[in-house]
Amino acid sequence: MQKNKQHWNVKTLVFMALLVALHLVLTRVLVIDLGAYRISVGSVATILAGLWLGPVAGGVCGFCADIIGCIMKGYAVNPFITVAAILWGVLPALAKPLFANRKKTGKTIGICISIIVTAVLSSLVLTTAGLVIMLGYNFYAIMPGRLIQFAVMIPIYCVLTCLLYFSPLTAMVVGNTTSTVLKKNAA
Repeated sequence: MQKNKQHWNVKTLVFMALLVALHLVLTRVLVIDLGAYRISVGSVATILAGLWLGPVAGGVCGFCADIIGCIMKGYAVNPFITVAAILWGVLPALAKPLFANRKKTGKTIGICISIIVTAVLSSLVLTTAGLVIMLGYNFYAIMPGRLIQFAVMIPIYCVLTCLLYFSPLTAMVVGNTTSTVLKKNAA
């Protein structure tokens, strides 16, 4: 049995760049910034990068979006938050084989569960740790607001991700990036 290898061609890199740019616009421009709380949907672009292009590509997109975003805003890079951004692209992609061969309902449930698990690890654990350890926020002061943010944003992430994943975009992205690889392997 041959293992799937990640093949990055120009089309894959272009889609990665577009998803990083989308993440940046949604996270750094179209955002409600309340200090320790940020309301944005940029992570959906990173989740889709992972689901469409694989965990490595998703992680690279999360990493690039976080680093470029910090430079854009003049922030110091917070390693906890950078790892959290990487996980948004990696964990849903790693969970994909568990639901990939199911019907639409099973895929929807799988995507939502992977987003919830990722959000707990990324938002509640790593980002909160980054805010407390690196920036000096008081854990007990910010955690109630972060839990409310979590409860509000997770359904939004799930709905947006599923709407986009089950749209014609998936066939376009996955079809374009894998068709070249399939043609190469057939030759």
